[in-house]
Amino acid sequence: MLEHYRLTETALHPYGDPARGLLVPMVHEHVELEYAAIRKSCALVDLPQRGTIEAAGVDRLPFLNNLITQELKNLEPMRSVRSFWLNRKGRIDADLRLCDTGEATIMSIDALVADKTAKAMAEFVFTEDVTLTDASESMHRLAVHGPRAAQALMAVADTDEHIDLEPGHAMTVMVRGASVLVEREDSAGEIGLVLTMSTGHARAVYDLLAAFDSVRPCGWMAYNIARIEAGWPLFQIDFTSENLPAETGVLNDRVSFTKGCYLGQEVVARMQSLGKPKQVLVGLRPVAGHESGLPQERASIFAEPGSDKAIGTVTSSTIAPMLSAAPIALAQVRTAHAEASTTLLVEAEDKRVPFEVQPQLASWSATPALQ
Repeated sequence: MLEHYRLTETALHPYGDPARGLLVPMVHEHVELEYAAIRKSCALVDLPQRGTIEAAGVDRLPFLNNLITQELKNLEPMRSVRSFWLNRKGRIDADLRLCDTGEATIMSIDALVADKTAKAMAEFVFTEDVTLTDASESMHRLAVHGPRAAQALMAVADTDEHIDLEPGHAMTVMVRGASVLVEREDSAGEIGLVLTMSTGHARAVYDLLAAFDSVRPCGWMAYNIARIEAGWPLFQIDFTSENLPAETGVLNDRVSFTKGCYLGQEVVARMQSLGKPKQVLVGLRPVAGHESGLPQERASIFAEPGSDKAIGTVTSSTIAPMLSAAPIALAQVRTAHAEASTTLLVEAEDKRVPFEVQPQLASWSATPALQ
C-alpha cells in the first residue's frame, strides 16, 4: 500500500492474509462523500490487492491461449480481455484481466495468487519463447472511477491526446516521466480507468491525481457499494477456487466456447453440455412491500419458511444508494432456486426476509454492468 494515507480506519483487505500485510484503506474521510465521487465526479482508489504477471516473448499469446479460458488468438495490441486460469479439475485458480501492449502481455491478478500462478504457468513452457514474471512488487495499480475520470487523468498527463477509451481498450500515457498503462474497466458502474505503472512512480502519480479539484481519494467501503450495485463479482469474495466457471455469473465474459483446448477445458465443456451447474451467482433484491434488513456476508438463504436446509449463501451485500437505500446482495444459490423472480428467504438481522432473484446480476442498477 502507498505510504501516504491519513486514514480514519484501516483494515485487512477482504481477500486478506495477515502474513502478507495486504492492508487497504476502508475509508479516508466519509464513505458517503467517497461514494458520491464515484457517481458524480471522480474517485481515486489504490489497488495494493491487485498483482501483476508479465508475459514476454514472441510466443506469449499462443502460449497463453493454450492455458486459459479466453480466446487470445486475435487479441490486438492495447486491447484487454478477462479470463479464468483453471486447474485440471476445471476449478478457478485465478481470475485474470490481460492486456497486450504489443511488446508484452500484462495480466492483472489477485496479489495473493500472483506468484503461484506465474510459477504454475511457467511449468508449461517447453521450447516456446515465453518468459513469465510475477511483477507485483515492481508494478503498482491505481484506478479512477466516475464521470470525470478521463478529465482527471488528462489533467495530470504529459499529453494533449484525448483519453476516450471504449471498454476493453487501453493506451499508454506519460505522467511526469512515468509510463502509465491505462485500461478501461467499468467495475463500479461508471467510467473506470485502471492505471498500471512502476512502483517507484506510483506515489507521485497518486498525489498528482489526488490534488486535482474533482478527485477524491476513495476507500474499499465506497468502492464495494458501487461495484455491488453494478453487479460486478470479485474472485475470493463472490466466487473462489472452489467454484467452476459456470457458477460465477460471468461465464460468458471469461470463457470462449469456440477456441481449442486449454487446462480444465473438458470439465467446462461437460458442464456446458449438461446446462446446469450445482449452484450459480445471482443478484437478490427485497420483495416489494416487505421491510428488510441488510443480510451479512455468509448469511444463509432458504427456499421455504421453517426449513432448516440452506440452499444458498450471501457473498456480498450493501445498502444501495441508487435504490433509495434498499439492501441488495450477491449470493451463491442452488441452481434449482436461481430462476429470475424466485422468492427466497434470506437471514437478515435475526429474521428471514423475502428477497427476489434478479434476471441478471445488475438488473437493479440504472447503470448496467459492463458487457
